[in-house]
Amino acid sequence: MSNPINRRDFVRYSALTALGLQFLPFQGLRAATSDRVRVAHIGLGGMGLNHLNWFANLPDVEIVALCDVDENRANEALLQLKKVHSNTKAQVYTDFRHVLDRQDIDAVTIATPDHWHAQITILAFQAGKDVYSEKPLSYSQHEGKLMLASQNQTKQIFQLGNQIHAGDNYHRVAEIIKSGVLGKIKTVRLWKSGEPPIIPSLNYQKPPSNLNWDMWLGPAPFSEYAPEKCHLNYRYFMEYSGGVFQDFWCHIADIVWWSMEPSGLKKIKANGESSDGVGDTPKWIDVDFKFKKLDLHWTSIPPDVPGAAGKGIGAYFEGSKGTLVCDYSSREIRIDGKVMNDIPEIPKTIIRSPGHQQNFIDAVKSRTQPESYLEYARSMTMPMHLALISFRLKEELKWDAKKELFKNNDAANQLLFRPYREKWNLIGA
Repeated sequence: MSNPINRRDFVRYSALTALGLQFLPFQGLRAATSDRVRVAHIGLGGMGLNHLNWFANLPDVEIVALCDVDENRANEALLQLKKVHSNTKAQVYTDFRHVLDRQDIDAVTIATPDHWHAQITILAFQAGKDVYSEKPLSYSQHEGKLMLASQNQTKQIFQLGNQIHAGDNYHRVAEIIKSGVLGKIKTVRLWKSGEPPIIPSLNYQKPPSNLNWDMWLGPAPFSEYAPEKCHLNYRYFMEYSGGVFQDFWCHIADIVWWSMEPSGLKKIKANGESSDGVGDTPKWIDVDFKFKKLDLHWTSIPPDVPGAAGKGIGAYFEGSKGTLVCDYSSREIRIDGKVMNDIPEIPKTIIRSPGHQQNFIDAVKSRTQPESYLEYARSMTMPMHLALISFRLKEELKWDAKKELFKNNDAANQLLFRPYREKWNLIGA
């Protein structure tokens, strides 16, 4: 039995139809849920192939579509899929809008460059698709707000691709911190060492025939094609991303937001230096954040605290009764001069993950949000965006957490959102 289309759905449908593709942005016409979740992968570079391999090996998933603006990458991904499922009927696309047009797709994964994450997610929501999207959540702070508003309207499922979240170590650290055994924690230190690669020059040239460069740029400012800016290296240009800092922030900040739920951000002060070569993301960046009840510090080298030496990435919680230092897979607790990696008396209170991708698929089936749900991911990601604005302006910034605006700083507020290139403003932002 067909469902009637109300006026709001008709308006949204008509607006998307104007883009030249017959999207179905309302749940009423979505295909019935089957035992297997039908997944499409959008963006098939290094991380996109990881998505493909992860989901292809889940028994309750069928991969039905592969999409990349680089036709060679899309075809190579199909060959990879056939190694796992020789009889696959997955179709290959170079325009993600054709993927969203299909009624038989339940969910999409997104592993495009950062500047495309928000628009594809929102359009997927409107097309009735659930979304597993790579980190960082979005290119800009305001895009996260647009994504959350769209999810609240469409009620779709979202999982951020911060896979470390699923590991037992983070679950256990969160339990220990939440137990209060370390006392009141007023200071946390985060770090990630490593500099961006030095890109000496840009060799502008005609794009290869297999690559739709205009669509790769999409909402970003127009630029002539240079292979040094495309694919993996996009990470090191502020036009498309935020470098090592933006790449790794959510992986380690995740444990702070999970354990402590920082709120009431007041001040952000970033210091740093831009990369050598033609890249312009931070070579190094140090940031001081002041929250209502927490001082949070980010550095590009390990801090001089017990247990941090030798860890390329980590978090250090400083409590009134003890400390805890951790990275992705280890932890070290110090209380009353005793060093340990666990406190058995603290019960396990957080349900362990079946795996980050399986957690998403289970959520799609149950229609409940997974662990790295959108509202959580947005809260955790936002300070990173604000820090990069402080880095760019080279000044301390005061933040109004309720209004989500900088105080008395028009230049900073202008950087909360970068207007989309008109041709590629597909959501009317």
